[in-house]
Amino acid sequence: MALKSSKANSPLLPNELDSAVLTHYVVTKNPVYKEKAYHIVENAPDEFKEPKLLYQAVQKSLFDVTDIPFPGPKEGKEKFKFIDLFAGIGGFRLALQNLGGLCVYSSEYDKFAQKTYFANFGETPFGDITKPITKSFIPKEFDILCGGFPCQPFSIAGVSKKNSLGRKHGFEDEKQGNLFFHVAEIIEKHRPKAFFLENVKNLVSHDKGNTFKVIKKTLLDLDYSFDHRVLNGKHFVPQHRDRTIMVGFDKRVYGEDMKFDFDLVKLPEANHPIKSILKDEVDPKFTLSDKLWNYLQEYAKKHKAKGNGFGFGLVNLEGISRTMSARYYKDGAEILIPQVGKNPRRLTPDESAALQGYPVNKGNKSFRIPVSDNQAYKQFGNSVVTPLIQAVGKEIVTLLQHE
Repeated sequence: MALKSSKANSPLLPNELDSAVLTHYVVTKNPVYKEKAYHIVENAPDEFKEPKLLYQAVQKSLFDVTDIPFPGPKEGKEKFKFIDLFAGIGGFRLALQNLGGLCVYSSEYDKFAQKTYFANFGETPFGDITKPITKSFIPKEFDILCGGFPCQPFSIAGVSKKNSLGRKHGFEDEKQGNLFFHVAEIIEKHRPKAFFLENVKNLVSHDKGNTFKVIKKTLLDLDYSFDHRVLNGKHFVPQHRDRTIMVGFDKRVYGEDMKFDFDLVKLPEANHPIKSILKDEVDPKFTLSDKLWNYLQEYAKKHKAKGNGFGFGLVNLEGISRTMSARYYKDGAEILIPQVGKNPRRLTPDESAALQGYPVNKGNKSFRIPVSDNQAYKQFGNSVVTPLIQAVGKEIVTLLQHE
């Protein structure tokens, strides 16, 4: 949504790049954005002849607010700097800001995710990271590169779907699989002290382990250490969610023997029942229709008869849920909440946020959801478990200080 000027018919910020540059400059004050930001201001109406004024006008036009729920530390007060690639709605950013980090660059392709990111961090992420213009704004120096690069080419569901369609997957998937190499290119050029990557559990076993071998070898060849572990978000939220976490440090800075010890990551006891995140009163629209509920039950019976494990997931309220996926918006089948005397229901978007560890019902510090329910489900289904990322990040930051 572009802001319309009272003095002109043209929008103040006609494209995504202008919005990204302006918001990055105001939020980070990094000089890499300054010249372009002031060029944008030169083309704005007279009342917006400072980046901050134009920024506030854009913000108010979008959300009728001028506050940012989750600002990072002020420039110069940060403990470290990081960039947020494949940023989604900001799970990595939220976690690392909580540790004192300043995000100096973000990139996210999806327009709806960009909107959610802006609503919570006051910053429009840059778009397609494969484009040279997008990479050109990455600041020269930062400490950590973060990224949950797209998982569809490597996930069990994604591979099964692509096989059934006769399509390529992994690094043979030209549109998505090769995105990892753009991450490697940025690491090679900017040489951050560390990288912090996340992907699906199946990444390790995809293509008989060959995909993972390529990823590991690529990063080792850049003179970085490489350590990984599959960690489960259930230690922090009421959801079974295994993810492959990869961490590496620049050996030219920290030495050949540098290692990241995942045993140091503090994982609390997994004792979070799903009932702890559920609302007492929920709009009836989240209750499944008779038609959909009957369909899911018949579908489950059919696959059970064939010996398959496919079916809906009716949650034990004292236990944890299955993994929430980006397809949750379709029917909610993997996580259904039982209701007395009624059909089960989907999670609400707020409950989906809480399931991934985002702050909910925290007043001004609640995570904002400015998109439709369907888009929200996709966004949270694609997200990281933020407190798990924070727990790993805490140990990374500790090692950063031992340069």
